Amino acid sequence: MNAYLAPADASAITPTCALQGAIAIAAFASNALLCRVALFNYCIDAATFSDIRLLAGGATLLVLTKLRPEYARQPSPDPDWISATALGIFVILFSLSYLSLGVSSGALVLFGTVQLTIFVACLLKGERFHRVALIGYLLAIAGLLYLTTPGVGVPRVSGLLMMVGAGVAWGIYTLRGRRAASPLSATAGNFLRATPICIVLGWMLNGDAHASVAGVALAVASGAVTSAIGFVVWGSVIRKLPAMSAAAIQLLVPPVAALGGVLFLQEPVSTRLVVSFVAVLLGHLAGSVGWCQA
Repeated sequence: MNAYLAPADASAITPTCALQGAIAIAAFASNALLCRVALFNYCIDAATFSDIRLLAGGATLLVLTKLRPEYARQPSPDPDWISATALGIFVILFSLSYLSLGVSSGALVLFGTVQLTIFVACLLKGERFHRVALIGYLLAIAGLLYLTTPGVGVPRVSGLLMMVGAGVAWGIYTLRGRRAASPLSATAGNFLRATPICIVLGWMLNGDAHASVAGVALAVASGAVTSAIGFVVWGSVIRKLPAMSAAAIQLLVPPVAALGGVLFLQEPVSTRLVVSFVAVLLGHLAGSVGWCQA
């Protein structure tokens, strides 16, 4: 069975779509917090956290597909190894980057990169855009560059590069997910297929392996709750919106994650981070408006 459908045309954001978007945003921000808490307290290493997250998420989604009769009667969707590979790369690089990045800067780099990845993909497909969009994305790039230029309080380059890689992988996964006929079945398969990919990458990139009960619990919560539920809800949202609108919605994640980092992890808010936030958010919003005017 073909697991992909042509994405819906651009449409207005309905109340249901807005609610689903809010749930997905909260889930994505919570993932950043859970990962950072686990790694910050040395409860678990990044690779083990990633592996358990994918396994818990895949198992949860698999159970959900078996419990719902309409999914149990459907043939299994065709395996999508490209999406699974993108997901595995995203999850391991996401975790490894939070060894050195704070929740705020990590979320900003991640979703700023996601937006730019989708923008470039749309350009390569020949989609038109207004000059306002170009100006907006140049501003967003300037904001990301300002966050990463040498100076006091700049995060480690290795963490930034890994988060950029995670953002590219998530952008690819988002674009492919817009065509999924069944977000639940497709996401369950992607999680399970991504696990061995994540294990291999973790073995190559990660060092000391360790895990406490608290670390395992945080990884399971990240996989079974915020990842499984968040990814399926997001998969439903992105099928109803144009690619750039879906990317723009994700820009709400960094402020939410930043607020959580300040409230729960007492992360400092630097002038550099605030300026970068403003530049990236305003740039991407301008880009999305310009895109709509094309």
